[in-house]
Amino acid sequence: MPSHHAIKIFILGRDGVLNVYREDHVKAPEEWKPIPGALEAVARLNHAGWHAVVATNQAGIGRGMIDMASINAVHAHMNRELLARGGRIDAVFFCPHAPEESCDCRKPLPGMMFEIGWRYGVELAQVPMVCDTLRDLQAASAAGCEPHLVLTGRAEALGEEGAAHLLAQVPAARVHADLPAFAEWLLRRDRVAESAPGALEA
Repeated sequence: MPSHHAIKIFILGRDGVLNVYREDHVKAPEEWKPIPGALEAVARLNHAGWHAVVATNQAGIGRGMIDMASINAVHAHMNRELLARGGRIDAVFFCPHAPEESCDCRKPLPGMMFEIGWRYGVELAQVPMVCDTLRDLQAASAAGCEPHLVLTGRAEALGEEGAAHLLAQVPAARVHADLPAFAEWLLRRDRVAESAPGALEA
């Protein structure tokens, strides 16, 4: 278990985890629509001492569909929406490259997570990462994070068979209905750890 001085961080994808996924990219603040309960879940975890960091692929930048000013406006809007519910995102890390640009930060590669671990001085093995795609679960796994799948966004249409197929490729992943369910699970684990110091999680 992390020491009591270690910062508690969880990483989450943006589109499909926090906000409704759009095939055509979120290009403006008004296109950013929160998934019901997601922002409240972040606030709940914030209040319990967890810091939220977003790691998101934004290929729309590399493809010329969205510029940095628009991305910043979307994230400012996201933070205002969170603030209204008592929550906050500490930082947003994003890959601006198109898939064909062969960078090392585009998920499923673990570059962004390594950067987050370095920036915050945390062991990634202690960092849960919440995902809605196989690609993100693979990135979590490659970085050594704890992979979690939420059945929202692109995972919503998977069905039982699709989810099982996906999980077979990242066997360590845990599944939650949505971000509120993940928050509940994480807080419950925290309570168990605090009530039984030295006990190992089953």
